[in-house]
Amino acid sequence: MKRLFTAALVATIGLLGGCSIVSVDREQQRPAGPDVVTQALKDVERFWAAEFGAVSGGEKFTPVRGGYFPYSESDPPPACGGQQSSYEPNAFYCPPDDFIAWDAQRLIPELQEDFGPLLVGVVMAHEYGHAIQGRIGPADQPTVVLEQQADCYAGAWLADVLAGKSTAFKDVTPAQLDDSVAGVLQLRDQPGTPALAEGAHGNAFDRIRALQDGVDEGVTTCAGYRARNLPVTEVPFSTREEAASGGNLGYDEAVSLLADDAQSYWQRTFPRLTGANWPDLAIQPFRAGEPPACPQPDASAEGAAFYCPEGDFIAFDSTELGPALHERIGDFAIGMLLGDLFARAAQDRRGEATRTEQGQLTVDCLAGSWTNDLLTRDAKSRVRLSPGDLDEAVSALLAFGRASDNTGPTAFDRIAAYREGVLKGLRACTN
Repeated sequence: MKRLFTAALVATIGLLGGCSIVSVDREQQRPAGPDVVTQALKDVERFWAAEFGAVSGGEKFTPVRGGYFPYSESDPPPACGGQQSSYEPNAFYCPPDDFIAWDAQRLIPELQEDFGPLLVGVVMAHEYGHAIQGRIGPADQPTVVLEQQADCYAGAWLADVLAGKSTAFKDVTPAQLDDSVAGVLQLRDQPGTPALAEGAHGNAFDRIRALQDGVDEGVTTCAGYRARNLPVTEVPFSTREEAASGGNLGYDEAVSLLADDAQSYWQRTFPRLTGANWPDLAIQPFRAGEPPACPQPDASAEGAAFYCPEGDFIAFDSTELGPALHERIGDFAIGMLLGDLFARAAQDRRGEATRTEQGQLTVDCLAGSWTNDLLTRDAKSRVRLSPGDLDEAVSALLAFGRASDNTGPTAFDRIAAYREGVLKGLRACTN
């Protein structure tokens, strides 16, 4: 979160070269589950055998010719284009020799254990997306475009899985889908990476958007990705001081500034939405386990935050939930929490539902519309977004929006609704 040119900086995750996989800092090393990778690759080949003609002008699909190579520290990957690679916990496609290789010692086993086998499939589908680029292009685009196009292709394969066509992954649950989204959050650039930097892959917000594009719109949309039409939100820090400070607002300051800003936003926009003025919305922080009385709270974050329609106020646990979001994710996790609560109030005040599936998605979009306002402000504005804030918002939304059963929208769908508001503003939420 920026306040007078300071910046929020989330804990960074080291990005390795080659492709969009990150190092996992664990000493324990486990053997890979080769069956999951092999089955996933066979399934991705099945998918492209059916879909390749749609993006190649009818040209016949040719599977990867160079082979598939699990590797480890003692058995490194093959040379790519005549250059021998050293061991890295990574996965990559080699264009000169048309092969895919992956770390079977650490990376794949740990991704599978932490996020489930479906994420392993998404990783392999991403690498196969690069193989598709090697066959049909484009060849003259920035790295960030090519990486997000591969994410989009992985999303198109994921849609095929969700439609029940996969031979490797059956009956995917909402929780498994959300686990995969949580894994994608780890496969991101460090906050402050310029979008046009060599090797840039995109922040988590953009990478999840690309994955969801593939799920929603299919391979033809992915094939059309170019720098001119890709909505990239990844930005560098604006000053050296900003990057050096890491200027994450303190918890109390973040709550105060963001609450005031959300109040101001709805004072400006609510009349456009309804023709009525926005009365100040009361905020009641409370100690964990001691919420203010409310007959029928409209709950968020598993009940640790809520809008109270009867009293027309919002409340949140300020001793456990708020500090935990701030410490573990960052200051704009507080922004996501407050944005959600203010949006619930806005939706209720305009006489619309919040507790139905569509009502929840509208709430998420309305929260995104405030983020859009922060994102598009003049650089001299007192409060605006900084590198990493959108990833913090998505992380927070995932943290208190994960699917635990088959009721209500998944975090996957909620992030998509939030993204609509972020990219398109208030008009996207009320059509």
